[in-house]
Amino acid sequence: MRQIALDTETTGLEVQQGHRIVEIGAVQLLERRVTSHSFHTYLNPDRSIDEGAREVTGIADDFLLDKPRFHEVVEPFLAFIEGAELIIHNAAFDVGFLDAELARAGPQYGRISDHASVLDTLKMARDRYPGQRNNLDALCRRLGVSNAHRELHGGLLDAQLLAEVYLSMTSGQVALELGFTHETPDSGGVPDDMPLLRRPRVLYASAAEQAAHSARLDMLDKSAGEACVWRRLEGTSVGE
Repeated sequence: MRQIALDTETTGLEVQQGHRIVEIGAVQLLERRVTSHSFHTYLNPDRSIDEGAREVTGIADDFLLDKPRFHEVVEPFLAFIEGAELIIHNAAFDVGFLDAELARAGPQYGRISDHASVLDTLKMARDRYPGQRNNLDALCRRLGVSNAHRELHGGLLDAQLLAEVYLSMTSGQVALELGFTHETPDSGGVPDDMPLLRRPRVLYASAAEQAAHSARLDMLDKSAGEACVWRRLEGTSVGE
């Protein structure tokens, strides 16, 4: 299966206000392995970057003046993502900006959904960790993915981190997808890498249930003329 972890950086938060993409970073995964195949470009947005976005990304307006416009890279970009599953954190944000850029480039390019399917890891994280912070930094800390080198947001760096976060979040699904589980003799059939989100609840039989169980074993003993298998396994009769 071909997947692509993707991230964009933009001039601001609102695509409806004419904000544009200034960076696209994407890394390819094949059969759940990160490959060396990637796509990365800075873009000239033909407008200034909001102060808040500049503080988050560290990208200055002057740096982008000699960079290509989106329409100049649209074809290699679409060729890179064609037919893949895009892994995006807060997908509605990135896809909204990408669709707007595709519309500016020309109607022949359609929308992102015409070229690839999309998996939103933010929705996945909220389902798995309800009520907790689920931004990329929080997920890196929770899942043990090192982001010590992430001082600023960056398209390619964040795509690489997102790929690792996605693989960590879905590691418990590998055995199910491959049709087997990694078991130890006392694992009870639970995959080694599946985290327990809460301590299992232990239920104990009541006195009445124990008495009914003992009576049932007595009936089995009587019909068989000897101790039933259950009691032989226990090594003793109930009440002794």
